[in-house]
Amino acid sequence: MTEIVLEKYNIKGFPAPRPITSEAQNEHDTEVLYLERRGHLSASEEKYAELLTVLIEAYEEEHFPIRAVSPVEVLAELMAANNLKQKDLAPLLGSESIVSEVLHGKRELNKQHIEKLSQRFKASPALFF
Repeated sequence: MTEIVLEKYNIKGFPAPRPITSEAQNEHDTEVLYLERRGHLSASEEKYAELLTVLIEAYEEEHFPIRAVSPVEVLAELMAANNLKQKDLAPLLGSESIVSEVLHGKRELNKQHIEKLSQRFKASPALFF
């Protein structure tokens, strides 16, 4: 199968890419990809880099999945990163009790809250959905 892929992409002079089966191999292939991206790539090098990218992404999606986070977790993380307390967000959300209810999952952020938080943290509103 690898030969068919290589023929399809007309990649010559490169070791045949193989599915990644270990962290060491993933690190090696990532380093190869990084080094290739530093300069101008020939058409063959670009095709090889595309294949390595697909293999690296497949390995990392399987072994290092990114879990979805809730809007509350996002808000809590932004507060921690910016050294903010509940009272600091009260002017944005209406009161300290509203902030508390949001952080404890008793109340959802509404459109106005999301708009104000997006502006405050200079972040996309999508972060809070």
